[in-house]
Amino acid sequence: MLRVAIVGASGYIGGELLRLLHGHPRVTVVAATSDRLAGRRVDGPHPNLRGHTDLCFVGHHTLENTDFDVLFLAAPHRETMGRMAEYLKLARTVIDLSGDFRLRDPEVYASYYGVAHAAPQLIPEFTAGLPEWHRARLATSDRIAVPGCMATAGILAVRPLALGGLIEGTVRVDARTGSSGSGVSGGAAGAHAERSGALRVFAPSGHRHEAEIAQATDRTVRMTATGVEAVRGVQVLCHVKLAPGVSEKEVRSAFRAAYGDEPFVRVIAQRQGLYRLPEPKILTGSNFCDVGFAVSADDGTAVLVGALDNLVKGGAGGAVQCMNVRFGWPERTGLEFFGLHPN
Repeated sequence: MLRVAIVGASGYIGGELLRLLHGHPRVTVVAATSDRLAGRRVDGPHPNLRGHTDLCFVGHHTLENTDFDVLFLAAPHRETMGRMAEYLKLARTVIDLSGDFRLRDPEVYASYYGVAHAAPQLIPEFTAGLPEWHRARLATSDRIAVPGCMATAGILAVRPLALGGLIEGTVRVDARTGSSGSGVSGGAAGAHAERSGALRVFAPSGHRHEAEIAQATDRTVRMTATGVEAVRGVQVLCHVKLAPGVSEKEVRSAFRAAYGDEPFVRVIAQRQGLYRLPEPKILTGSNFCDVGFAVSADDGTAVLVGALDNLVKGGAGGAVQCMNVRFGWPERTGLEFFGLHPN
């Protein structure tokens, strides 16, 4: 059994890591940090864990001089990079869920996060935590940076066509996300009275996940992000111009070639039915990302759709999948739940 620890375990992503890892047959969670809640049981902020663990939070400083097999980092953006040198001494494998090591160019990072990168020399050591496209590297990497939730959906939706030369011009992403995407400390905008019934455009341009999609697809990307009333879930609509002569059949073939053998990506592009295109509602709690498309033959455009649970495939589940790849285990280990319907 591998000994794993979670830094920043009191938040929503931390809670999902605890849930998934406590159900994983090959690991034992030996530490979960929260300076604010040190000494308290983890099933306080995460009541779904009642009866499954007696683990208590510990302060971050207690990890010093301790060795783990895997360290999951669910700490805030901008904070993680300053402590990364310290974290790398604690574990053989470090899996980071913050945004601090996702972007390869420190200048791009500074433009999207508003601060200079504190450890640019460490960026090249990290592998993008998206097994569908980086499985070979992940199998030998001990430094992994898991993409953001909307970025994961966008990359999985756009990359097959981008790499195949089937699209041209700017990719325009219309992203929608549930309230859990703002985290436990979402502020006034996350309050029920403000969120209920709202369709709030919180990032009309320049969302940081825009840069991740652009990096992974080698396309210019413009992204708008809207908060919707759901608690969980991400859906992205990626508007693209098809290259001259590209048919719907070629689009479908590109998706099937990319994801036909993938355990957690399903191509959903049907002509009728309530769920004929990817819908996050039925993915709650699962590690699936559904992708699909709709082609407008009259003007040569297409809408590429991606949907996932932002806390699972877009966060903790993606991190656990990366761990499974790294240690040569079946990728579905600990990730067998496949969603609910109706939900």
